[in-house]
Amino acid sequence: MKNLVLAGAVCSLASGAVAAELDTNEEQKAIEHIAVVGASTNLSITAQDIEQFQANDLADVFRESPSVSVGGSVGVAQKIYVRGLEDAYLNVTVDGAQQTSTLFHHIGRVTLDPDLLKQIDVQAGAGEATSGPGAIGGSIRFKTKDAQDLLADGEQFGGKVKASYFSNDGTRYSGSLYGNLSDTWGLLGYYSTVDRDDMEDGNGDKVYGTAADQDLLFVKASGELAKHHYLSLSVEQREEEGAFSARPNWVVLEGAPLYPSKASRDTYVANYRWEHSALGFMEATAYSTSSAFRGGRFDWLADIDTVGFDIRNTQETTDHTFVYGTDYRKDEVQSGPADGAVQNSEESSVIGIYAQAHSQITPALLLSYGLRYDSYDFQQQILLEEYYGTPVTDTAAGLDDNEISLNAGLSYQLSDAWTLGLGFAQATRGKEIGDGFTIDEYLYDGEDIPVVAGDLTPEKVTNIEASAAYSANNLEARFSVYQSVIDDVIFSGYPGNAVYNNIGELESSGVEINLAYRWESVDIYAGFSSVDVALSPRSDLYSVPYKTIHVNGYEFVGLGNSRGNTWVLGADYQATAAISVGVNLTYVDDIDIDTLHQALENGWTDALYTLNKAGYTLFDIYGSWEVSQSLQVNLAVTNLFDKLYLDHSSVGDYSEVFASVRGPYEAGRDIRLSVSYAF
Repeated sequence: MKNLVLAGAVCSLASGAVAAELDTNEEQKAIEHIAVVGASTNLSITAQDIEQFQANDLADVFRESPSVSVGGSVGVAQKIYVRGLEDAYLNVTVDGAQQTSTLFHHIGRVTLDPDLLKQIDVQAGAGEATSGPGAIGGSIRFKTKDAQDLLADGEQFGGKVKASYFSNDGTRYSGSLYGNLSDTWGLLGYYSTVDRDDMEDGNGDKVYGTAADQDLLFVKASGELAKHHYLSLSVEQREEEGAFSARPNWVVLEGAPLYPSKASRDTYVANYRWEHSALGFMEATAYSTSSAFRGGRFDWLADIDTVGFDIRNTQETTDHTFVYGTDYRKDEVQSGPADGAVQNSEESSVIGIYAQAHSQITPALLLSYGLRYDSYDFQQQILLEEYYGTPVTDTAAGLDDNEISLNAGLSYQLSDAWTLGLGFAQATRGKEIGDGFTIDEYLYDGEDIPVVAGDLTPEKVTNIEASAAYSANNLEARFSVYQSVIDDVIFSGYPGNAVYNNIGELESSGVEINLAYRWESVDIYAGFSSVDVALSPRSDLYSVPYKTIHVNGYEFVGLGNSRGNTWVLGADYQATAAISVGVNLTYVDDIDIDTLHQALENGWTDALYTLNKAGYTLFDIYGSWEVSQSLQVNLAVTNLFDKLYLDHSSVGDYSEVFASVRGPYEAGRDIRLSVSYAF
């Protein structure tokens, strides 16, 4: 049964409220001891799901999910959206290491090699207290492979080489070595290199600025320090180079200049687990991430450094599970001319204390309840005395916030087949570090105004969700309806007494339906998502009293993007023990939304613009052939019918008003062939 439809065999259903263990046997607990919240809307993607598409980027990874989308056809510019909210609202972790802030608001903040991933778990919407700080839109947990995942039974050492060809247009080569250093310790080393030329869209036209070279090195050691003591240490180094436009998430018009750019990320993670007893299951994560982006018209350089930890303990009794702990994260961003002195610097930190409980009140009723306390601190400085001849403020911006978030929910087993869920959850986020390329933007107009005012209010979301699930006779079905309201949205570039102000209330509401059916050797799955993302601006934000404004990725970059109703339908067929094939269909409805409210306010245009996002239908096919125990061949064809389309999660087409404002078209037909050999 498709993992993306059912996040494991979990009976809990209410987002932000209900949880259950993925498995209760000791083997599973030795791998991971976590609670999965909101199973009605969670999705879990496995390495097998990723491999079948020959996933080349984040868009491929989430291809089969109707509620998770990826905008921006340029790899470095891709952004993840969950229920229409941008990934800046999500708590994104890689093996527990949080991926925070943005180096440049025109590029993405999550860059991963799909071949490295063991599993991806998505929590849609604000969830439990254990989700981490600032998880306003939910969380995405990426988990990487280790040596034990790749070694066959009885095998002490192994390796794998893989060559992939993409007709549109590039190659990927990778190699890995893995083995046991002792009876309890394993080591994995992985390297991959990707060489991509400019791809072509569905009309066969070149999409300029999409060529790039990517290199990644990953090393992970993991094993038992002693009985019941587990430790893993990993390091990941990633680089991407290419010639991108000044705004990589916008179309590059023919003849427009491209600028040599380079993005890099180094991540170090340590994970420790101590399985002492039912009352003592301790987990600790410590991490350090350094990322940088250099490029653009002014050869600008931005660096972000993040350090943090999470320490928690789980206690279990017959009918109750308690998780409690503390987490901490500190972010620092610096920017300035690549060959000059650092001009701008911001720091933010958050320390949290949390507790989450799950109680089996009756055999049919599971109750979840929890809270977390977060303390945010923000500081901003301009390090040079002058900037373009304009005196800067002598006072660094600062802000402290302390907030408590609650959650509660229940899951009720109505019958052997039916389960009902209801949940309520809150999450808060204070001011965090800004975009590395624009943290000096308050100086552009020559005014000496503070970055943040003392009355800036933290963002706080309230998420309510109800769900129903059916599981019997090889059929799994889930239906959920939700409403998430973010109060006091923090945004820049709008009127107020500082650069960053609270601009109003952002609401994401909708329904989701997922179905999966198994018939002999065929798995059939279907999904539907309808979401509405709209801002209710504060009363004095515009001269015209707009009641609601549909969010789009041009005016509200960093907040969200409106998307048409989305359907997915597919089937996997295991023809023989060695051969499997599948097909996937994605259909997105067209939508019209009124936009350019701020442009009208600024006098850049004389009327609102009705943005049309055209609908599209995509077909993908894929197959796998295990030629021998060592040799495997995978073939996938994405966008089979060479459709010309602009993804709804990319910047919309404003070319009728502003010639260069449009997201790049997505890739046309892409035939992907890979051959891997294990030894």
